[in-house]
Amino acid sequence: MRRVWGRELAGWAAALALALLAVGRLTSSPRSALMFDDGDSLIVALVGRSILDGGGGDWALSSVLFLPEIAMFTALDASLPFDVNGVLAVNAVVNVLALYGAIRLVAGRRVEGRTPVAWSVAALGVFCLLIAMESSPSRDALELASLMLTTTYYSAIVVAVVLAVGLCRRFLDRTRKGAALPVSLGMVAAVATLCNPLFAAWATVPLSLVLGGLCLTTLAVRRRSLALIAALVGGSILGFLGRIPFSAWIANSGAGYIQPAEWIHSAAYYADLAIDRLSSPGGVFGTVAVLALTLLAVVRTAHASDAGDRLVATAAWALPLVVLIGGIAAGTHAARYLQPLVFAPVLALLALPRVRMPRATLARVVPAVVAVVLLVVGAASVPRIVQAASAPDPDLACVTDWVDSSGRTGAGQFWTVRLPKLHAADPTRLVQVDHELRGYAWLVDRRDFAAGEVSFLIEDSQTVAWNLPTAAAPTAVIACGRYRILDYAPATLPLGPARS
Repeated sequence: MRRVWGRELAGWAAALALALLAVGRLTSSPRSALMFDDGDSLIVALVGRSILDGGGGDWALSSVLFLPEIAMFTALDASLPFDVNGVLAVNAVVNVLALYGAIRLVAGRRVEGRTPVAWSVAALGVFCLLIAMESSPSRDALELASLMLTTTYYSAIVVAVVLAVGLCRRFLDRTRKGAALPVSLGMVAAVATLCNPLFAAWATVPLSLVLGGLCLTTLAVRRRSLALIAALVGGSILGFLGRIPFSAWIANSGAGYIQPAEWIHSAAYYADLAIDRLSSPGGVFGTVAVLALTLLAVVRTAHASDAGDRLVATAAWALPLVVLIGGIAAGTHAARYLQPLVFAPVLALLALPRVRMPRATLARVVPAVVAVVLLVVGAASVPRIVQAASAPDPDLACVTDWVDSSGRTGAGQFWTVRLPKLHAADPTRLVQVDHELRGYAWLVDRRDFAAGEVSFLIEDSQTVAWNLPTAAAPTAVIACGRYRILDYAPATLPLGPARS
């Protein structure tokens, strides 16, 4: 038992090291803007701050409710003595550790000749290597692995999908009957679908197809596969029903994103993103690595030794294939919808044939490797993360200091105002509007619109030219680096009716 716990602890230690390496790499690249500054990426932090400030809020969210992400960020923010950027960095590390836990479940129990901890660390290591190959600050780039480090771009659903594969594999591997694992799978499907309907597209549909294929084998496997399909489908249905009480928070059900008539444009859009991805050495390396893992998954599907291995191997290539075809068929235009293309193929490493290794060799090598990795991380990654999270932003500070000292209420457009809003002493002092000064009810607390009027506007290079409902001119213009504050005091500008 002591050896088992030692191996598991070594695996978690290695996962922590890999997480710190991945986060350190991202925070020192231009893609760190996606973690710390991006307008979309700040919704979880905004809600978490509202909760800790004692407010519930009347939030206008997308089709994603972000419930696990909000709970995690809020817990970290409440317990850590860091500013918001520090909490976001820690949250990124926690996301990677959660992914390792799910991967470890997929790897299965340790049996003679199998080393699931080592293969789990290897799979996470490959995924973190894919993260290291990504550096674009664009949220639309086909750099999908690094989205796992944000609080917004579906990290909880990535973990849930891998958990679903792991629960299916564990149930197929069991020698005894029991309903605990199918029930757990149903609960994961229900909670994940409630939080994000993408779970149905990323897991319920493709995994049901994979399990349906396994039904063509033995009677015992057929029975278990049917039970797992029922748990997935039933849990997802419960999840969709569970969204009804949250309908007031869902500003967009997501139905408008499905436009089958746009499938040709969707295919061209993703093809252009792939070409852009292949224009850099990191993109070429990442693409070749994913293709190699996919090929390995296909080979392991044909040579799997049991139903559990075959499920994992098939899922590693079937999930990306179904998601890609489905995304194009639905006419989608968002790279983040295709994340299974990078996280699913690494599961192929968990379906490799059993390898016999002397226990003495493992006992000597594993602790040494873990120690070396941890030393490297401690010496290089932690200082980089701290430096990136605490790096001053004089332009942002200029805006927030002016807003805090003014004691007045102003406004700005979505991509401009959200970062100052998060960092201001009182976020309600900054109202999110469109270019015509109508309240923009998207990923924001709708109670902000009760202000009714504002006396200054914030703008930057992302601001669309204003079309104000009044001819008033600013009495002062305050330059704050990449920002400008247009001060209309003592006049005020009326807010128009809110729209989403």
